[in-house]
Amino acid sequence: MHAWPASEVPALPGKGRDLRIHDTATGGRITLDPGPVARIYVCGITPYDATHMGHAATYNAFDLVQRVWLDTKRQVHYVQNVTDVDDPLLERAVRDGQDWTELAERETALFREDMTALRMLPPKHYIGAVEAIPGIVPLVERLRDAGAAYELDGDVYFSVETDPHFGEVSNLDTEAMRLLSAERGGDPERPGKKNPLDPMLWMAAREGEPSWDGASLGPGRPGWHIECVAIALDHLGMGFDVQGGGSDLAFPHHEMGASHAQVLTGEHPFAQAYVHAGMVGLDGEKMSKSRGNLVFVSQLRRDGVDPAAIRLALLSHHYRSDWEWTDQVLADAVERLARWRAAVSRPDGLPAEALVEEVREALADDLDAPAALAAVDRWAERQIADGGTDEGAPGLVSRTVDALLGVAL
Repeated sequence: MHAWPASEVPALPGKGRDLRIHDTATGGRITLDPGPVARIYVCGITPYDATHMGHAATYNAFDLVQRVWLDTKRQVHYVQNVTDVDDPLLERAVRDGQDWTELAERETALFREDMTALRMLPPKHYIGAVEAIPGIVPLVERLRDAGAAYELDGDVYFSVETDPHFGEVSNLDTEAMRLLSAERGGDPERPGKKNPLDPMLWMAAREGEPSWDGASLGPGRPGWHIECVAIALDHLGMGFDVQGGGSDLAFPHHEMGASHAQVLTGEHPFAQAYVHAGMVGLDGEKMSKSRGNLVFVSQLRRDGVDPAAIRLALLSHHYRSDWEWTDQVLADAVERLARWRAAVSRPDGLPAEALVEEVREALADDLDAPAALAAVDRWAERQIADGGTDEGAPGLVSRTVDALLGVAL
């Protein structure tokens, strides 16, 4: 599966700061110190609907991670998946009378268009669950043969009790895990499971649903968590720098994936940091496909909204915060974009070297994009009011905003 084209990232003078970021597993801020190649895995979409602002906010956060690392002169090895077969996708296809593969391909193509418009840097490897199945099956077989998985009416489940580190990603108690498991695709009430929290690794073929050759597992399709584990281990290996996604993925998805990988390899941890973006709401509830309270990136683009303004709207909120999308949020972003463009359109201006360092420091401090925007606001306001004589300043500000915030002025 192919990703989307990359926009050029301007080079800035000097060198950026190492990233200090909040790690869900430790509950505190840690300084990431990757090698020459920083490694990041971000969980992708289940393509049964268009990209909404919650998706965009999540991918914007991890785009900032990439930009901070690139500014430290590192290379970035970024991997993202597409869950192009799963219950929600199949259910939507049946509801709408569509072929599930055509639905997945159409929505994935639209996602690519949205990411391109928003200037999100693409992953080096963009892998669909279906194309990963040949690598998933042997992992499930290994877990089963090691006694870490068991069969139940043809399905194969992972035994969470085989991982001594289970629970260390989300740090939730058992009751909270059980409630979230029921809400987020698990089946804690299914009779016969060794532990209600045990997640499915391989679902035996169901009538009327797609299935693949599972070798000794029999025909079926993979569970959600093992999909990402197989892709991450194949392309990044154990101990990569950041596992990322929305905060609703901390449990069960990232918790279970870490356990799968740790039992498979005997190593710990799966990722050095677990980083989670907050939820975007609309009308008092989390924006989600199940609720139908969605604002789509593609619809805003069709309505003539500049993608740079959409990106500024996302950047105006700290990535870990839960926030509400409103017309005013977008209006403020449109006004800010116009003000910045006016400021850099002058042939010369106020010196901007200090601004570059302010933006770098803000983003290195747990991706504090609102602080970075405020720094650019201050420069723009002084530039419009007073101007300056530095011929290189407007260009340097434009390159800084492009390189570090992904906004083209």
